[in-house]
Amino acid sequence: MEDTISSRELTIERKHFIIELRENERGRFLKITEAAHGRRNSVIIPSTGLDEFEDKLDEVLSEGEDTE
Repeated sequence: MEDTISSRELTIERKHFIIELRENERGRFLKITEAAHGRRNSVIIPSTGLDEFEDKLDEVLSEGEDTE
């Protein structure tokens, strides 16, 4: 059984994203779901890796800004 702690949705172009902080018996995790063209794909990131994930995302986005 999973419980949703927090959830947000957004649409970018033709893609719909659902970002959820969820919890189950093994702990908390971030679930990012992309829905487009009738298909769904999800990525699960355990809460123990969220700080590192955020750091790497910031690095990639910063490097992308430097090349523009």
